Amino acid sequence: MAHGDTSGGFEKTPGWLDWYDGPSTPTFRVPEGAVDAHCHVFGPGEQFPYAPERKYTPCDASADQLFALRDQLGFDRNVIVQATCHGADNRALVDALRRSEGRARGVA
Repeated sequence: MAHGDTSGGFEKTPGWLDWYDGPSTPTFRVPEGAVDAHCHVFGPGEQFPYAPERKYTPCDASADQLFALRDQLGFDRNVIVQATCHGADNRALVDALRRSEGRARGVA
Protein backbone atom coordinates (compact mmCIF):
# COMPACT_ATOMS: atom_id res chain seq x y z
CA MET A 1 0.00 0.00 0.00
CA ALA A 2 1.31 3.40 -0.86
CA HIS A 3 0.43 6.00 1.73
CA GLY A 4 -0.55 8.35 -1.10
CA ASP A 5 -3.36 5.95 -2.06
CA THR A 6 -6.63 7.44 -0.80
CA SER A 7 -8.91 5.09 -2.73
CA GLY A 8 -9.43 2.75 0.18
CA GLY A 9 -7.33 -0.02 -1.34
CA PHE A 10 -5.02 -1.92 0.97
CA GLU A 11 -2.74 -4.92 1.23
CA LYS A 12 -3.33 -7.44 3.97
CA THR A 13 -0.51 -7.95 6.42
CA PRO A 14 0.13 -11.07 8.53
CA GLY A 15 -2.48 -11.35 11.25
CA TRP A 16 -5.01 -9.23 9.34
CA LEU A 17 -8.59 -9.76 10.52
CA ASP A 18 -11.29 -9.42 7.89
CA TRP A 19 -14.67 -7.90 8.64
CA TYR A 20 -16.75 -10.73 10.07
CA ASP A 21 -20.30 -10.48 8.79
CA GLY A 22 -21.85 -13.21 10.94
CA PRO A 23 -21.54 -12.28 14.61
CA SER A 24 -23.65 -14.26 17.03
CA THR A 25 -26.27 -12.62 19.19
CA PRO A 26 -25.18 -12.42 22.84
CA THR A 27 -26.56 -15.08 25.18
CA PHE A 28 -27.53 -12.29 27.59
CA ARG A 29 -29.61 -9.17 27.16
CA VAL A 30 -27.79 -5.87 27.49
CA PRO A 31 -29.47 -3.34 29.78
CA GLU A 32 -32.14 -1.12 28.29
CA GLY A 33 -30.57 2.08 26.99
CA ALA A 34 -27.11 0.50 26.67
CA VAL A 35 -24.61 2.48 24.60
CA ASP A 36 -21.62 1.21 22.62
CA ALA A 37 -19.41 4.01 23.86
CA HIS A 38 -16.47 3.73 21.43
CA CYS A 39 -16.81 2.56 17.84
CA HIS A 40 -15.64 3.69 14.41
CA VAL A 41 -16.77 3.83 10.80
CA PHE A 42 -14.14 3.26 8.12
CA GLY A 43 -14.91 4.60 4.67
CA PRO A 44 -16.13 3.24 2.45
CA GLY A 45 -12.91 4.41 0.87
CA GLU A 46 -14.51 5.15 -2.50
CA GLN A 47 -16.86 7.66 -0.86
CA PHE A 48 -14.77 8.81 2.11
CA PRO A 49 -11.07 8.53 1.15
CA TYR A 50 -8.47 7.65 3.74
CA ALA A 51 -5.85 10.27 4.61
CA PRO A 52 -2.58 10.02 2.67
CA GLU A 53 -0.61 10.32 5.94
CA ARG A 54 -2.50 7.49 7.69
CA LYS A 55 -0.57 4.80 9.54
CA TYR A 56 -2.97 1.99 8.59
CA THR A 57 -5.68 1.22 6.08
CA PRO A 58 -8.63 -0.70 7.48
CA CYS A 59 -11.13 -2.75 5.56
CA ASP A 60 -14.24 -0.67 4.91
CA ALA A 61 -16.74 -0.78 7.78
CA SER A 62 -19.68 1.40 6.84
CA ALA A 63 -22.32 3.10 8.96
CA ASP A 64 -24.84 0.51 7.75
CA GLN A 65 -22.58 -2.29 9.01
CA LEU A 66 -22.08 -0.51 12.33
CA PHE A 67 -25.81 0.02 12.86
CA ALA A 68 -26.58 -3.60 11.94
CA LEU A 69 -23.98 -4.77 14.48
CA ARG A 70 -25.39 -2.38 17.11
CA ASP A 71 -28.85 -3.83 16.61
CA GLN A 72 -27.60 -7.44 16.58
CA LEU A 73 -25.75 -6.93 19.87
CA GLY A 74 -28.75 -5.20 21.45
CA PHE A 75 -27.33 -1.72 22.02
CA ASP A 76 -29.67 1.27 21.77
CA ARG A 77 -27.11 3.89 20.76
CA ASN A 78 -23.52 4.49 19.66
CA VAL A 79 -20.74 6.96 20.32
CA ILE A 80 -18.81 7.03 17.04
CA VAL A 81 -15.20 8.18 17.37
CA GLN A 82 -13.31 9.73 14.44
CA ALA A 83 -10.90 7.17 12.99
CA THR A 84 -7.31 8.40 12.62
CA CYS A 85 -7.05 6.79 9.17
CA HIS A 86 -9.44 9.53 7.95
CA GLY A 87 -7.17 12.26 9.33
CA ALA A 88 -8.97 15.57 9.86
CA ASP A 89 -11.66 14.72 7.28
CA ASN A 90 -14.78 14.08 9.38
CA ARG A 91 -17.16 13.35 6.49
CA ALA A 92 -17.53 9.61 7.24
CA LEU A 93 -18.29 10.37 10.89
CA VAL A 94 -20.76 13.16 10.04
CA ASP A 95 -22.48 10.97 7.45
CA ALA A 96 -22.93 8.19 10.01
CA LEU A 97 -24.33 10.63 12.58
CA ARG A 98 -26.81 12.05 10.07
CA ARG A 99 -27.98 8.56 9.14
CA SER A 100 -28.23 7.29 12.73
CA GLU A 101 -31.80 8.52 13.24
CA GLY A 102 -30.67 10.28 16.42
CA ARG A 103 -29.20 7.11 17.92
CA ALA A 104 -25.53 8.15 17.74
CA ARG A 105 -23.25 10.91 18.93
CA GLY A 106 -19.75 11.61 17.70
CA VAL A 107 -16.27 12.49 18.90
CA ALA A 108 -13.97 14.14 16.38
